[in-house]
Amino acid sequence: MFEARFQTFDDSSERAHSAIRVAGLRAELTRRGLDGFAVPRADRQQNEYLPASEERLAWLTGFTGSAGFAAVLSDRAAVFVDGRYTVQAAAQVDQTVFSIEHLVETPPDQWLAQNLKSGARLGYDPWLHTSDNVEKLRQACATAGAELVAVDGNPIDVLWRDRPAPPAGAVVLRDIALAGESATDKLARIRGELARLRADALVVSDPQNVAWAFNIRGSDIAHTPLALAFALVAKEGRPRLYVDAGKLDNNVRNALEEFSDVLGPDDLARDLAALQGQTVRLDQASAADALTRLVAEHGGKPVRGADPIALMKAVKNHAEIAGSRAAHQRDGAAVTRFLAWLDREAPKGLIAEIDAVMALESFRRETGLLKDISFPTIAGAGPNGAIVHYRVTRESNRRLGMNELFLIDSGAQYEDGTTDITRTVVVGTPSDEMRDRFTRVLKGHIAIAIAVFPENTSGAQLDPLARLSLWQAGLDFDHGTGHGVGSYLSVHEGPARISKLGTVALRRGMILSNEPGYYKTAAYGIRIENLVLTIAAPEPIGAEKPLNAFETLTLAPIDRRLIDTRMLTSKERHWLDSYHARVQETLLPLVDADTQDWLEKVTRPLGH
Repeated sequence: MFEARFQTFDDSSERAHSAIRVAGLRAELTRRGLDGFAVPRADRQQNEYLPASEERLAWLTGFTGSAGFAAVLSDRAAVFVDGRYTVQAAAQVDQTVFSIEHLVETPPDQWLAQNLKSGARLGYDPWLHTSDNVEKLRQACATAGAELVAVDGNPIDVLWRDRPAPPAGAVVLRDIALAGESATDKLARIRGELARLRADALVVSDPQNVAWAFNIRGSDIAHTPLALAFALVAKEGRPRLYVDAGKLDNNVRNALEEFSDVLGPDDLARDLAALQGQTVRLDQASAADALTRLVAEHGGKPVRGADPIALMKAVKNHAEIAGSRAAHQRDGAAVTRFLAWLDREAPKGLIAEIDAVMALESFRRETGLLKDISFPTIAGAGPNGAIVHYRVTRESNRRLGMNELFLIDSGAQYEDGTTDITRTVVVGTPSDEMRDRFTRVLKGHIAIAIAVFPENTSGAQLDPLARLSLWQAGLDFDHGTGHGVGSYLSVHEGPARISKLGTVALRRGMILSNEPGYYKTAAYGIRIENLVLTIAAPEPIGAEKPLNAFETLTLAPIDRRLIDTRMLTSKERHWLDSYHARVQETLLPLVDADTQDWLEKVTRPLGH
């Protein structure tokens, strides 16, 4: 079962299929009077992970990365990927059929504006694009003198003969002891937000928000316990949940019908058409353009913006916080057992990246409470660690070498909480440069961990703290410092984040990652990641504003061998020693005797 996660991406048979499939698509487009078609990697709700039945981009092009886009015209075609996937795309995509373009440097709308012929008709599936994305396509068509056409029925689905069935995982109720708030109370709060926004109804298109609002979970999406469902919450009247009836047993249906109308997915279009004259809020990030069109075409007034549920969901209540703390203790024990095992076995020269990934998951499974990993584990040895979103394959699988760094970024889904942790360790002896870079990353990590900041401070305002020590050496990292994390939901949760683009104020109860890094191309990567909880900070005498701070939730040792202690201030040394003392005190009773001995050694105060 676990073996299936590691697949080759150099598959010549898929490349051969791709040529045939593109030819079939062009024939189908001609039949429909179209000259091109836009193919995003997306489903109807813009999920991060897609069901197999929604992997149209992979079926057509062979490219299986997590972000991409294809444009197929009558005389040319292109696949767009970002810098993470240039090597993978070159191996998977038939370059006699598709050119490979950089998603950022040459975005699809720019390419289309340059390559569409005047008078051409470009088709798109309005269920797979947000309205913002459609507007970019429309502008590209206008620039080229072409026309953008919404299709009724995706032409790829006509050709995809062996398309997998849609997921049909059972919907389960979220225990109130874990949710901390009833669905009825949550929905009342949502109605209050609708009144504030002067909206008559809210279309809930993000399944994470549906799951939170209705206190349900599912198994339709890998790594995230979601049911593919929509909802409609009106300012007045009962909310409506749209979900496949086959996913509900009688007990779940009866419980949901106590406070909502439970309908089938096909009923959503009918109900949107009935909102004539009403102001309807649609989530800018996840609502399909088809939803906007349905509202507008039947006399409703669509307003695109942030779904107010996202911010409510991001602020965890007491039960969710307690669950997260418990999950992190359990997960910390599993990760620590793994790190102790790795420290014993890696120097023998027999451990490869896949071995490490499998071992870590086995330690988590031994808790007896693991539901899933929260994302595909990133395990990079030596130069592979320098690839920020590296995912090991059979081709790239590398043994952990002596005097090299190993970066492992992983997470778990437990019913009481979601985890995400990165540790970078050395096998053998690190170079002086490695220690310098690791210590600079650690200083940035500590700066976030000990930050005290006024209420309404955004993530963008805190982000420089994580980078200052690297900046002083002319270094930096190209990803954000932190993302939001859900409560037995997505490990990547908006709207809050710590990054240059993080404009949302950090509120008490939000859980975020703290993960600065440094990456030397073709040499090594360093990242130190803990999850932190935003809490109230003690207010000094004379303070004029309420202050917030972070509580570190993640519990696992940080490799002391990689620290140049001369670079740390006394305050930074105190933080690390205090953190390690808490790790030791909390985890010693939860691990085996061999791990206990190792843990006591690696969590000693600096200088001991």
